[in-house]
Amino acid sequence: MLNRLTISELSQKLARREVSAREVMQACLDQIQRVEGKLHAFISYNGADALAQADVADKALAAGARKPLLGIPVGMKDVLAVKDHPLNCGSKILGSFTSLYDATAVSKLREAGAIIFGRLNMDEFAMGSSTENSGFGPASNPWDTTRIPGGSSGGSAVAVAADECIGTLGTDTGGSIRQPAALCGCVGLKPTYGRVSRYGLVAFASSLDQIGPFSKTVRDSALILNAISGYDPCDSTIIPEPVPDYTAALTGDIKGLKIGIAKEYAVGGLDAAVNSAVQNAVKHLEKLGAEIVEVSLPHTEYAVATYYIVATAEASANLARFDGIRYCARVEGADPIELYCKTRGAGFGAEVKRRIILGTYVLSSGFHDAFYVRAQKVRTLIRQDFLNAFQKVDAIVTPTSPTPAFKIGEKADDPLQMYLSDIFTISANLAGIPGISIPCGFTANPQLPIGLQLIGKPFGEETILKIADAYERTTPWHKEKSPLS
Repeated sequence: MLNRLTISELSQKLARREVSAREVMQACLDQIQRVEGKLHAFISYNGADALAQADVADKALAAGARKPLLGIPVGMKDVLAVKDHPLNCGSKILGSFTSLYDATAVSKLREAGAIIFGRLNMDEFAMGSSTENSGFGPASNPWDTTRIPGGSSGGSAVAVAADECIGTLGTDTGGSIRQPAALCGCVGLKPTYGRVSRYGLVAFASSLDQIGPFSKTVRDSALILNAISGYDPCDSTIIPEPVPDYTAALTGDIKGLKIGIAKEYAVGGLDAAVNSAVQNAVKHLEKLGAEIVEVSLPHTEYAVATYYIVATAEASANLARFDGIRYCARVEGADPIELYCKTRGAGFGAEVKRRIILGTYVLSSGFHDAFYVRAQKVRTLIRQDFLNAFQKVDAIVTPTSPTPAFKIGEKADDPLQMYLSDIFTISANLAGIPGISIPCGFTANPQLPIGLQLIGKPFGEETILKIADAYERTTPWHKEKSPLS
């Protein structure tokens, strides 16, 4: 079954002409037909277009072309612009909108030879931790379809974990790549802010959003990151740092590296199975030659509050453009104000409305300094905590999520409990630093994946990929397949 193979494995087979890109793409389409009714990872996909791209890749392969992702199907979260494809952001407000251009990350994948495929389910405008907020219905976890896959990039994680795609792109504003990767048992990487261009990404919170890959192995994530990283004149926040070959860092040797454990992450509410798996993973890293060092991140307790002020404030501003005038599914009104209210009232879901209201409140006259300005100051302190810690260690290890995947609907009526699902991930977004989640074990009954998070220095993707790869090589967790794979 070709769809069960990794990017690395398929690239070798394609280069040797042992299989064709069309056969790989068809295997993915067949798997989608088999399991999609249970998972709802995709909002939409165009099989004919994907097969046509595969035929182009096969011609290039026959002509001797060698590109790192040539003929590899890569799925797209429904917040990334792909020319002539629908772009809904998991929301009903955009109606039948079709993108007029490719996001830079998409263009770079095309240059690397990838087949750009499908629109993957997500929490509306990337606001959520469970993919239950999608305007197109929730996605399900392939390990247990009664449970959530995480969010907001839930569809991107499900498509990889269920072998519907070989790799996918998601976005991470407060954990939206790493948390669903942990809950679905795959690899999810959030790069440093400014490493990957955000041009063509529909913004939720512009100072926090980052595009990154989901994959079956650490090496596959490195291959995709190689393709999508780098300078882009269309994004003023991109940082023109040289892009290394991330696969060159995957040596399997982590002897002498110092890995930090932050005492502030010993929080209440941490599931016992998650805690045990992470503790065992730390011991394993120590056996591989890493030195475990305790570090302190003293402002961690303020991270959740800070995040939900900064993120909602930016969301309030970014989503003001969806007003029914230019490109939304308009609901007519007697005057412009009524048109705005009816369009936004009908088009946005409850969670998006909640965050717009909160963001507007913290930016309003009389509260701007008390909330937003103060949150930005605390954000600076959180970043400085990490920079101080990284003077002692090369990376920091934490659980990715405090619990395994919970039941669909279990936290739907309690937004605060839902927000705490990202307690271990949001600090990296506030600090603008990279993080990766890798499988590190399972709960016993039912069998559900557990994720280990590694957080790195700014532009320290090589180090966290090196550590993640060394752990992956010497453990079996990433080889486990979900019941719907």
